[in-house]
Amino acid sequence: MPQPRVQIRPRRRPPLRFLPLGGCGEIGMNLNLYGYGDKDQAEHWIAVDCGMMIRQDLPDSPLQVPDLAPLGPLGIAPEALIITHGHEDHIGAAAWLWPQWGCPIYATPLAAGLLRAKFAERGLSPSAIHVIDPTEALSVGPFDLRYLPLTHSIPESCALLITAGSHRVLHTGDWKLDPEPLIGPPVDAELYRALAPVDLVVGDSTNAPLPGHSRSEGNVAKALVNAIESCSGRVIVSCFASNLARVLAIGRAAERCGRRVALMGRSMERMVGVARGLGYLEDMPPLVPISDMGYLPPEEVLVIATGSQGEPRAALSRLARGRHPHVELTAGDSVIFSSKAIPGNERLIERLKRGLSHLGVSLLDESNHEELHASGHPAQEELATFYGWSRPRHLLPVHGEPRHQQAHQALAQSLDIAAPLIPRNGDMIRLDGDGLHLEARHAQTPRIIHQDEVSRLPGLGGGEARHGQLHLALTVMATDQGWTRIGRLLLDVSEASPLDEDAFVDWLDDCLDEIQVESLADLRLALRPRMLAWFGDHLRRMPEIHLQILAAEAEVSG
Repeated sequence: MPQPRVQIRPRRRPPLRFLPLGGCGEIGMNLNLYGYGDKDQAEHWIAVDCGMMIRQDLPDSPLQVPDLAPLGPLGIAPEALIITHGHEDHIGAAAWLWPQWGCPIYATPLAAGLLRAKFAERGLSPSAIHVIDPTEALSVGPFDLRYLPLTHSIPESCALLITAGSHRVLHTGDWKLDPEPLIGPPVDAELYRALAPVDLVVGDSTNAPLPGHSRSEGNVAKALVNAIESCSGRVIVSCFASNLARVLAIGRAAERCGRRVALMGRSMERMVGVARGLGYLEDMPPLVPISDMGYLPPEEVLVIATGSQGEPRAALSRLARGRHPHVELTAGDSVIFSSKAIPGNERLIERLKRGLSHLGVSLLDESNHEELHASGHPAQEELATFYGWSRPRHLLPVHGEPRHQQAHQALAQSLDIAAPLIPRNGDMIRLDGDGLHLEARHAQTPRIIHQDEVSRLPGLGGGEARHGQLHLALTVMATDQGWTRIGRLLLDVSEASPLDEDAFVDWLDDCLDEIQVESLADLRLALRPRMLAWFGDHLRRMPEIHLQILAAEAEVSG
């Protein structure tokens, strides 16, 4: 009698889940979570980065941090926080949000040093912060992680190879391919070729719309020497304090041109102090106390200052107003902006430049010397090269506004990389044997730092009871007459009445044309009553409305 045939079904491998709570649909506030395991078993989760963003469209520009509210109902508690690098949009919320988790934090030495300083400011113990070197590996539950060095505008920026079961994910963090990064080696192509193929890249979209290749820090260093050599009188160079390669290049250029170097601004002094304590900037020329600079001949003075974004209380603004106690600018001096204007700061920067011009100071900036700055993010040629090395099967475009993510998605698809989804904050995305799938979308409420606490940001209509939520993200650019919308309006409606999006967009564009205000905060203030009135007339039930206004930048290659 024949025996019945036994069918053995292949064991289904557990899926990998990805949940971004910041950095998708915006630049800044990066926080991503990875989960692994079956739904009928306890899933394990890790968090990657924990950043903040500055809300330029709110009064006093408060800090916004990710909303962790969806994690409780989902039963998600990260077993570790993994930091890719030390920029504020990747670590700036950790001191506020990490106490809710209490898990170990892993970071490279520079990022760990900056985190310790932030924890000390809030009275937190730094004992959870563990230093891990680039190229080192660690395990957290079912996750095996390896730090992989990449070049960026801060040292020790790393991608992460995340392995869980048979899934292999390359989380890039922020990066570029710089052949001459000044601090640290260039990217090792063989390291990334050895990883290929990977199942998924979760990748930086910031410069995906730009053709070509980003400029090298080595080229910027040469341009700084040429610019400083042409200057007479005092020279002030303003850059981002975290760009230590730029600080080093400025110091070297000053020494070559026979100038003494001083630092101006607390964030610059703090960053250089942390970096020097870790052995960076060893070939930086000796620093002169800023209080001694007034005794030197003008042609021997070079100051590296904060304030390139026109911040009213920063060092450069105090110089422009003649209110710095140790340095006074006069006709014949020069100010070099070795930075790019962050979108939304253009009018602040213009006000700063007008103040400097009234002093008779020469200005060198991106408008007349674009070679004095380099982006820290990859343009299209770099993305294509990197994906040629790592050969991803799938892509999730993160770290960008929708137009950046869409350009990244289109590039991936042109390279035969599957990119079916453009993630938004709160999207629960599953990776399994059939590819990428959107499982659910979890609504988020903006959270800001108010009076030293994380507070819920109320909607436009205040605190009264509402029916559902409506989130609007609007990217704008200032024009001569008013403001204009850039790219698509991002609408996220939760349990609210149906909305005629076309009619709303037409009305909104007319509104923006008519409003003449100076700042994003004033624009938001002017739109608030108009929006409440429009929605009151066009919706059966009024939702809680959350409006975020982002500033677009003019996109220039290089």
